[in-house]
Amino acid sequence: MRRKVTIHKDRERRELTIERIVAVPLNLAWEGWTQPDHIVKWWGPKRWTATVYEMDVWPGGVWRYRLKDDSNGETVYCKAVYDEVNAPYKLSYIDSFTDQDWNVVDHSEMFTSVVFEEAARGTRIRIVTRFANTEQMEGAENMGMIEGFAEACDRFEHYFNSYQMEGTMNTCISKDGTTIAYTEQGSGPALILVSSAAADHQDAASLAEQLAKGFTVYNYDRRGRGQSTDTVPYAIEREVEDIQALIQIAGGQASLFGSSSGAVLALEAASQLGDLINRLYLYEPPFIINDSRKRVPEDYVQRLVSLIAAGKRTEAVEYFASEALGIPAEYISYMKADPSWVKMESLAHTLAYDGMIMGDTQSGKPLPKDRWLITAPTLIMTGENSEPLFHDAAHAIADLVPQAHQQFLPGQDHSAVVMAPELLARTIIDFRL
Repeated sequence: MRRKVTIHKDRERRELTIERIVAVPLNLAWEGWTQPDHIVKWWGPKRWTATVYEMDVWPGGVWRYRLKDDSNGETVYCKAVYDEVNAPYKLSYIDSFTDQDWNVVDHSEMFTSVVFEEAARGTRIRIVTRFANTEQMEGAENMGMIEGFAEACDRFEHYFNSYQMEGTMNTCISKDGTTIAYTEQGSGPALILVSSAAADHQDAASLAEQLAKGFTVYNYDRRGRGQSTDTVPYAIEREVEDIQALIQIAGGQASLFGSSSGAVLALEAASQLGDLINRLYLYEPPFIINDSRKRVPEDYVQRLVSLIAAGKRTEAVEYFASEALGIPAEYISYMKADPSWVKMESLAHTLAYDGMIMGDTQSGKPLPKDRWLITAPTLIMTGENSEPLFHDAAHAIADLVPQAHQQFLPGQDHSAVVMAPELLARTIIDFRL
């Protein structure tokens, strides 16, 4: 049954107010309106599908999206520019209809504010839309705007009720008070999964499921990602402390698996935590130690920090893709059309963290011989089809780690964590045995 929707029309002020209590906690309700991976799950009336092209939630930031009626194919393009962002209590923005090139259709601007208030059974959401004129207000009513908002609220509540049941994670508290969220599954020795840049625990969910056949797997959201919180200023040592907090939950000792820049964080943790780490599994640490690939700029981290400070999440991910991943500019536009781009934008503020972890190991110089002191048996894995830089990096780190073993995964590349979880898990389990 639909919860009561309160509607108030003020024709003198040309304002339409829709109010509804949803059975969702305040902070989660706020996330639902400000994170694109949530928005695409519920935004719009029933039978409509939302696609988010850009969502920079800060004053002056832009939100571009499309709504498509799945029953007849009708599409609507919209662009909003944020005016006020007061987390987790209020959003306001100027919303407009556009053509497919994002040019605003004449006289379509509407000023919308969304207020979130704690209520006895969840969160009271009040949406106030002010129109340019009375005719625009009446036209919106005739087009079904009120019913559309009511249906969207139904979808919002239904989605988050399911999300809370399925997405609840365990938590532990790191040394600096940061909440670290994690899942636990399987049985056997403890294994902690350390994700790469622009990824959270969901990216390794299939791998975790496969590894649970031989381990008790702790798959966590690194700080600033997913359901984990964040604390500034950032330091690599804080991420090592996060892993240490998980090790305590796991019984005082664990193995680590890390992919890409997450493999380098795993190296840092193993070096600092010593005997707390009993095995180390690394997949393609992205060191650039020669001229096999363009070097990452010296001011890479500073540039990312500046872009995020300016609210330019799209540009930050573009810069990461170009300079850290080495993807040619002509291919980045194709990446932006993929749904994964929206998720990367939501994690853009953490890209500088991985840049700090990599340090100067992507500068074309040999790896420092004294940076990591690893005593645990270490398996270094590389995809057969991966770029030369990953093979060179694997050889280089193997030369520095006393108990290092190398293994190549046939037919794989840098995407093996997502694309070949069974093969990767089998390789890891076999090395343990």
